[in-house]
Amino acid sequence: MTKIFISGATGNIGFEVIKFLFETNTSNQIIAGVRDMEKAKRTFQFFPELEFVHFDFEAPNTFGNAFQGINRVFLLRPPHISDVEKYFTPLLKVLKKQQINQIIFLSVQGAEKSKVIPHNKIERLINTFDFESIFIRPSYFMQNLTTTLADNIKVKRKIILPAGKAKFNWIDIKNIAEVTSILIDRFPEFKNRKIELTGYENENFYRVTKLINQVISNPIVFKNVNLINFYRIKKKEGMVKGMIFVLLMLHFLPRFQKEPAISDFYEKLTSKKPTSLLSFITREKDKFE
Repeated sequence: MTKIFISGATGNIGFEVIKFLFETNTSNQIIAGVRDMEKAKRTFQFFPELEFVHFDFEAPNTFGNAFQGINRVFLLRPPHISDVEKYFTPLLKVLKKQQINQIIFLSVQGAEKSKVIPHNKIERLINTFDFESIFIRPSYFMQNLTTTLADNIKVKRKIILPAGKAKFNWIDIKNIAEVTSILIDRFPEFKNRKIELTGYENENFYRVTKLINQVISNPIVFKNVNLINFYRIKKKEGMVKGMIFVLLMLHFLPRFQKEPAISDFYEKLTSKKPTSLLSFITREKDKFE
């Protein structure tokens, strides 16, 4: 039996990955790396087969024990971590030292084209250490609307971003997690591949706002702002500088890039269509009101 370590286990994607693995009756042993053991046990109370180990990206002293006996690792980047050299180099060194050679890394669409984003640096670092790997490159998360952007929507009834009319490809985290769980289980079949994972819709925030307003009773608006004003707004809201710059890169750079490519990998792998924006908004309606 292969022992598989899941990082970011209690986050949006990590939780869904573990859920899909158990719902599809994985034959592998799943170990969740978590900072708060008791909280994690409550979160995953309906998955008694799941094992837990203490793990913290920002505490290298947790790495050795966390990866003991592990064969395969699902790795993602916590949103607040941008210093790849500081946090990921020690982690990858421990994996090599413990002879763990299989990594599934959750990257982003277009990571190979931009050396300034952390995901690009992590991909290159993984390659430098010569791991067997799968890079999953999903497009823009639909759930950004209900997490990162949620406070402005609920309080100000606005989506405030420097995105202009740039089009983003939208994908449901549930679709990402479903594909990821399959690739984790079937790693040998897909190893050393870079997989773009997208939905079928390229839409800008003006259009997405209209879709949201079709479903909810209390309308919202999209407010496009320049870089300086966006920085000031987020700083005033108490957001840390590193996270502000991540949001700037994520939402401003697409204004100068080609419209995202669309992949049919999800449908080919699962024989299902990816979630549509309107379906997602309808499903998550309460979070927009």
